[in-house]
Amino acid sequence: MASTTVKAEFAVVSPAPQAVAPTAESVAPISATPHGARHIALTVLAVIASVAALYVAQALFVSLLLGILLAYTLNPLVAYLERIKVPRAVGTILVLAGVLAALGTGAYSLRGQVQTIIEQLPEATRTFSTALARLRTNPAGNLQKMQSAAAEVEKATTQVAGVPAAPRQAPAHVVVDPPGFKLNNFLLVGSVGAIGAVGQAIMVLFLTFFLLLGGDTFKRKLVRLTGPTLSNKKITVQILDDINDSIQKYLFMLLVTNVLVAVLAWIGFHMLGLENAGAWAVASGLLHVIPYLGPGVTAAAIGMAAFMQFDSFPMAFFACGISLAIATLVGTFVTTWMTGRIAKMNAAAIFISLLFWGWLWGVWGMLLSIPIIVIIKVVSEHVDELQPVAELLGD
Repeated sequence: MASTTVKAEFAVVSPAPQAVAPTAESVAPISATPHGARHIALTVLAVIASVAALYVAQALFVSLLLGILLAYTLNPLVAYLERIKVPRAVGTILVLAGVLAALGTGAYSLRGQVQTIIEQLPEATRTFSTALARLRTNPAGNLQKMQSAAAEVEKATTQVAGVPAAPRQAPAHVVVDPPGFKLNNFLLVGSVGAIGAVGQAIMVLFLTFFLLLGGDTFKRKLVRLTGPTLSNKKITVQILDDINDSIQKYLFMLLVTNVLVAVLAWIGFHMLGLENAGAWAVASGLLHVIPYLGPGVTAAAIGMAAFMQFDSFPMAFFACGISLAIATLVGTFVTTWMTGRIAKMNAAAIFISLLFWGWLWGVWGMLLSIPIIVIIKVVSEHVDELQPVAELLGD
């Protein structure tokens, strides 16, 4: 009987520890939160590291992207020559030689006007400085009139109040001696920058040559690297074809808009009577490639040239306004319409991309921002994990 009683008591007491055993529902939320935070932290660190790498290796990435864009631009010409039984190596050399010859011919034909503009730069600077000084010392200026009126009001107030007017003291002039401009340092910095630009241009030229020479080699390699499944190969081919089509359409749009800007600028400057109108029109067309910054720099330079020629601020503002009006007209209507049809992206995404790449790479980033965002959108449309990105960039 005693043993039976002990067993009964043990049977009653033994289930008690099972009531405090942890369950799966109570443990899961605790382990899931650190894992999610760790994933977010790693993603943020990866983004920061990628941006830092893009900034540090700016020269490499800019040269690579410029070479790829030029290869996309010239590839249809090389492919056409290959279709008419011209070897690809010979066709690549002929196309690049033709492009360089066209650029050299255009620069040589405008050498006189460009030389005249360069020779007039010191005189333009002196004329502009003299005009500003004349405006500051002009006794009939609005500031002088306001000061004279304030002095008369003060004099009349003191006479009515019966208080003798305080003797007028001459205003104190504080002269700040600015640091001197050293021409040698300026020429040294400019020479180093020019040598670097020439070296980068040679690198881009060689990269373009080898990309054109390779043809579809890299495309076939990328297709093979995607895996043995046929679906992955089809998606890769579709992505590469869409990127090729979008980039070529975008470059064609740049060609059309820049030529249109140059033609309209030449007509406007010629009607205004501006000297070296051809050179200024070509500069307007070339700098229009850089969004926002290019037209602003062109307008400022044309305004100074007009002021030097006509010695009149209204004429300078009028010439500057013509340049800005043409750039705004073409950029607002033609470029926006063609970009919308090519990329099918919303304007906010394009502008944010422009700000980011301009902040990261400066002028080159502003030039390459739209091709980069177009490539990102094309890839996002064909990858399921990147569909949210495609939705954000779409129109």
